[in-house]
Amino acid sequence: MSSAWNLNLNTKGTGRGRGRGRPPDIPTGTQQTTFSKVLARESQGPPAVGNAPSGESAAERFSKASSPIQRSLQNHLDRQISMDDSSSEEDEDSIDDDAIKHEMYKDYLLKMGQGDGNLGQKQQNVQETWSGGNSCAICIGKIRREDAVWSCRECCTTLHLHCVQNWAKQAVMLKDYQSEEQISKAAATWPCPNCRFEYKGHETPSRYTCFCGKKTDPPPHPWLAPHSCGDRCDKRLKPECGHVCLLLCHPGPCPPCPQMVRSPCHCGSQAAQPRRCCSRDWSCGSTCNHTLACNQHTCSLPCHAGECSRCPRTSKQPCRCGRSTQVRPCATPHWTCTEPCQKPFSCDQHQCEQVCHDGSCGECPRSGQRTCPCGKTEFDLPCTEDVPKCGDTCEKLLQCGAHKCTRACHNGPCEKCLQMSTKRCRCGLREKSLPCSKEYSCDTRCIKIRPCTRHPCKKRCCDGNCPPCEQTCGKRLTCKNHKCPLPCHPGPCYLCPKTVDIFCFCKRTKITVPCGVEKVTRPPKCKELCRVPPDCHHPERNPHRCHFKGCPACRQTCNKPLSGCSHICPVRCHSAVLTRKMEGKKVRAGPEEPVAKAYLEVVDKPCPPCAEPVPVECLGKHKIWKFQCSRARPFSCEAPCGRSLSCGNHVCQKACHKVTNANSEQQAGRECNRCEEPCSKSRPEGCSHQCSLPCHPGDCPPCNRNLKMPCHCKNLNLIIECSKWTSTSLEGRSGLSTCLGPCRQTIGCGHLCSKPCHQGKCSTVKACKQKKNLMCPCRRKKKNFSCCDVTSGKAKLTCNDI
Repeated sequence: MSSAWNLNLNTKGTGRGRGRGRPPDIPTGTQQTTFSKVLARESQGPPAVGNAPSGESAAERFSKASSPIQRSLQNHLDRQISMDDSSSEEDEDSIDDDAIKHEMYKDYLLKMGQGDGNLGQKQQNVQETWSGGNSCAICIGKIRREDAVWSCRECCTTLHLHCVQNWAKQAVMLKDYQSEEQISKAAATWPCPNCRFEYKGHETPSRYTCFCGKKTDPPPHPWLAPHSCGDRCDKRLKPECGHVCLLLCHPGPCPPCPQMVRSPCHCGSQAAQPRRCCSRDWSCGSTCNHTLACNQHTCSLPCHAGECSRCPRTSKQPCRCGRSTQVRPCATPHWTCTEPCQKPFSCDQHQCEQVCHDGSCGECPRSGQRTCPCGKTEFDLPCTEDVPKCGDTCEKLLQCGAHKCTRACHNGPCEKCLQMSTKRCRCGLREKSLPCSKEYSCDTRCIKIRPCTRHPCKKRCCDGNCPPCEQTCGKRLTCKNHKCPLPCHPGPCYLCPKTVDIFCFCKRTKITVPCGVEKVTRPPKCKELCRVPPDCHHPERNPHRCHFKGCPACRQTCNKPLSGCSHICPVRCHSAVLTRKMEGKKVRAGPEEPVAKAYLEVVDKPCPPCAEPVPVECLGKHKIWKFQCSRARPFSCEAPCGRSLSCGNHVCQKACHKVTNANSEQQAGRECNRCEEPCSKSRPEGCSHQCSLPCHPGDCPPCNRNLKMPCHCKNLNLIIECSKWTSTSLEGRSGLSTCLGPCRQTIGCGHLCSKPCHQGKCSTVKACKQKKNLMCPCRRKKKNFSCCDVTSGKAKLTCNDI
């Protein structure tokens, strides 16, 4: 039953960084072994239960129940394996190349200095070589940091080690096949796939080394350049100057020598000066003054490298024979005219017929021993006589090489051979009787395969040495973009000689890679700022580096002037917002209709309502509250209006409202209530009547109602006008309340008060002037006395007085 849990838990990797490359619920590393043991124990099934059915064992039930889980887990692991490659590529891209390159150039910068221009160009070359080397030009596959590589010592192209080994092996085998003789391994050569530099057979790489060749099988290190050992390069610099490279082990060619040396100028007129070794050749700027090849003039150019140029001046120069003279460049003193020499020979009978030449003309060609035209008879004749024909048969060998001329001795060339002979064609398959001067070739076409091993010869009557194939190879090169332009050849085609520039989005940064590698090479990382014009209303985007795809959303403040107020929009820019929309929002009539597709569209969204707090005064000008600017409008604070009504006694009790046509901020307006209350002003003291007018401003009119009140003596009820009563002082009221009649109150003596109707206490007994009868003690006499005298005892009546 263990086969039920035969899961492939050994995934390709566990990933790095953000936890990629492994399932989230399965342990990794050493924990996988423990997890496998647990699965093995569980595959044996749970312990048997006493009441389990006898037809199916516990292990079978366990296997049946776990099979869906097994399939789901296996599918998850397969997906993780497929994602591992892309995860590793992202990890490689996350390495900081700038920090590695800075460390690589540190020692070089100490010698050369930061301001040298050659270093920037060399860094660009190393960047191009590094970026291009990330892909093998033979297999067009990406070169990873852990792959074994080989670098050409001439062009510094980096390739897979096994690709170069196969390339060299095929090249040696092809040359051995094309050669008629056996080629030894030491004499065999193979070319670099990129620059065609010839390597010996024993130079075929057999081991993986770093760029400088010091270390074998260098392990990948995240803080070193790929395939670098991290030590100093120490290669001999080119051109040979005796110094070594100061960079760390690096790809690509070594930079110029930064050492200081003393060297003179090109012309040698100035003393030696300290210079950089890479720029030891220098010009002092003065005139060269070296003697030119004409030996007449000196070089007038500024101090320069190499030999002086040809003399630019002109002069009259005779030709070789001396018959003509021309004005010619001083640098070409020897020239030949087109006329014959015509100098007389020593015989004085003939002239030299050679074209203009220098030196002696030699002896007359007609002097000395001469032969007849066929060469059989010699004559010793003066140069003025012609050599006669001997009359014998010519017998010179004809052009056929088999027969001789049968004509008598003659001048001029011999005729063609007219004898018949049996000739075999070049291919040796046919024979025919033809004149000896004619070549015989049959119409049979050669069926041999040409050296290209692809096409037959098809040449008529081929002699066996088939010519090279004249057709174009036309095979698709490894770049998959071009076809081989060479004549048809055996073996693999050379690499595509073209290169492709891969640019960043702004076209200001580029890397040059072999053709075909651009398909697997990522664009270079550009350090320039993005120059894409903004989609929104801002004049510039937020500063960010050059990139592909869409620019990030604008993070600047909108700052548009808001409509209806003087404020600006304070939120993030919303002029170009990527919004998801649907093609159509109508309801589908049935499942056969297509589902509406979503698409993205850049939308200019309107500014939100202004949220700036602004002070707003209520309608009645009681309070000032802060509202959002978009919601700022006249409002009612719901407090009573409080404005004085026209009556001047009451205020408007309406809730806070708009007021117009008011004379002042305290006076009521047209919209305020009208006072409908009765007059509620306080009455004068003593008046208990209501004002007969409605609520009014100013004082109330005098009360014209009558008051009915008793007089002081209570004898009469007086009718008094209320206004008189209230407007009179207390003393005056006392006069109004009197009936002017005698007071009807009795005093202690029994008489009425002597005062008229009055307020307050009545008169006393001492002031009573009423007459009172006083009788003598014997009661015989009787006499009237004032009551006050009687009471006080002053009045006395005696009998003697009678």
